[in-house]
Amino acid sequence: MFKWLKSGSPWIWLTGGAVSISLLSVLGLLLLIGWKGLSYFWPAPLYQWETEQGKVLVGQLYAEEYVQISHLEEMDVELPKEIQEKGLVKRLSIKVANRDIYPADFVSILEIDVLKRTKPQGWAVVERTRGGDFYGVPQGYYLEDGSVVKNYQQQMQLGLEFADSVRSDIDKLVSKQIRVLSAQAEKLRLEQRKRELNGTLDQAFMTRFDSQSAIISEQLTEMESRLDDLRRQLEQQGLLIQDMYGDVHKIPLNYALDIWYPNQMSLGEKLIHWGKQGWKFLSQDPRESNSEGGVFPAMFGTVLMVLIMSIIVMPLGVIAAIYLHEYAKNNAFTRIIRVAVINLAGVPSIVYGVFGLGFFVYTLGGSIDALFYEERLPAPTFGTPGLLWSALTLAVLTLPVVIVATEEGLTRIPSSVRHGSLALGATQFETMWRIVLPMASPAIITGLILAVARAAGEVAPLMLVGVVKLASSLPVDSQFPFLHLERKFMHLGFHVYDVGFQTTNIESARPLVYATSFLLVTVIIGLNLTAISIRNNLREKYRTLGQD
Repeated sequence: MFKWLKSGSPWIWLTGGAVSISLLSVLGLLLLIGWKGLSYFWPAPLYQWETEQGKVLVGQLYAEEYVQISHLEEMDVELPKEIQEKGLVKRLSIKVANRDIYPADFVSILEIDVLKRTKPQGWAVVERTRGGDFYGVPQGYYLEDGSVVKNYQQQMQLGLEFADSVRSDIDKLVSKQIRVLSAQAEKLRLEQRKRELNGTLDQAFMTRFDSQSAIISEQLTEMESRLDDLRRQLEQQGLLIQDMYGDVHKIPLNYALDIWYPNQMSLGEKLIHWGKQGWKFLSQDPRESNSEGGVFPAMFGTVLMVLIMSIIVMPLGVIAAIYLHEYAKNNAFTRIIRVAVINLAGVPSIVYGVFGLGFFVYTLGGSIDALFYEERLPAPTFGTPGLLWSALTLAVLTLPVVIVATEEGLTRIPSSVRHGSLALGATQFETMWRIVLPMASPAIITGLILAVARAAGEVAPLMLVGVVKLASSLPVDSQFPFLHLERKFMHLGFHVYDVGFQTTNIESARPLVYATSFLLVTVIIGLNLTAISIRNNLREKYRTLGQD
């Protein structure tokens, strides 16, 4: 036994077991998040419950849980003796939706109170732009003239296609015409303000200003009128639907996005619907204070911010590592710098956020506004949280990781390689640029992988320097300069926090939290796999030079 312990085999088995447990834990967590998130898009069946109290409920079975009898006794709930002896009773959580009509869109009942549970036919789920989903039985389709079409299924599909077309026209009108005109009006106003500050405001400019302002105002009025006409077309027709209490409600087309009948769908239809809903989640904007709709702006903002951060941190980290390893002398000052770099990696991220807010936003951004955007003041341009400051803050946060990884890569390169290059007549810079850096590139990419993995999941500093709950526009658009670094943006990590902890309807938003979390993990894995692929290619390319 002593020889076996002395051989080191127990430590090998313990290490292998710990690694296996860690991998299984991570895999299990990913599977749990993936299952909870991806099942959010599955068309769950609708059930009808009839209770002993005479209630009739229709909805989706959201969750089942066993509760202690003592908890129910505190609420003066009377239970049979046989149930009291068991000590536990099953409680059903039912999503009845229709939150704009019912007091709550989730209802809880005890299983012992249920007399019968069935799958009613003819019930539909209507996805709406506001108020969440609506569960009910369609009764007809009303038209602009007030008439009702009984063949509502075909008419509703035509209406939804018409609504999608009108919404597309509205989006084009807003993005390509109204926003362009608004930008022109703002540009004209800023030019007037700039001339006032410079003392070059003359009558000729004011005449041109008044003329162009009148033209833009007239065009905007016309665009707004067209916008109202398009919206009015969607308000004058829609679906008549009956809820579980027998009341009939109108759902106009401007609220209706989709309709499906979960109890009548085949497995193939459910799979198609699942994929369709998943694509909507990835490609659409959020609705209902982020508790409904898609996450495209948050996904786009996350990837863009990480890319900009990588572009900033890589040159800075590599240059710092080259100086410390290749040029700086090994003295007390250099050792202090190395210790400081290592310690910076352990600083809480919120501290970096405070630093970014104070230095980048208020100091640097405020100075930029005073020098180049004086006409926009007091409204700040760069002197307010935005995409650029978020990327810079996370670049500072991940800088120690890149420096340490790059310096480790430089250390692994044999001195004989450098000496051979210098002996052949190359300068120190040429040796560094053509020999050392290419051989150290796998380690540099490793630093990038670690930086991306940390930066993509950070939320606390971004809350101070740029991320918002809902951004009015993306940082990239068709207007010059196309990439707007001063704009605020959305982030998947903050989206998870906002939906999970700031929404008023926690139960309804919980599946969306899982779906967004799974997407965030997928984005991080995708970015890391891309960097790993680049690193492996570089490693193979320079393997012959002695770099493994």
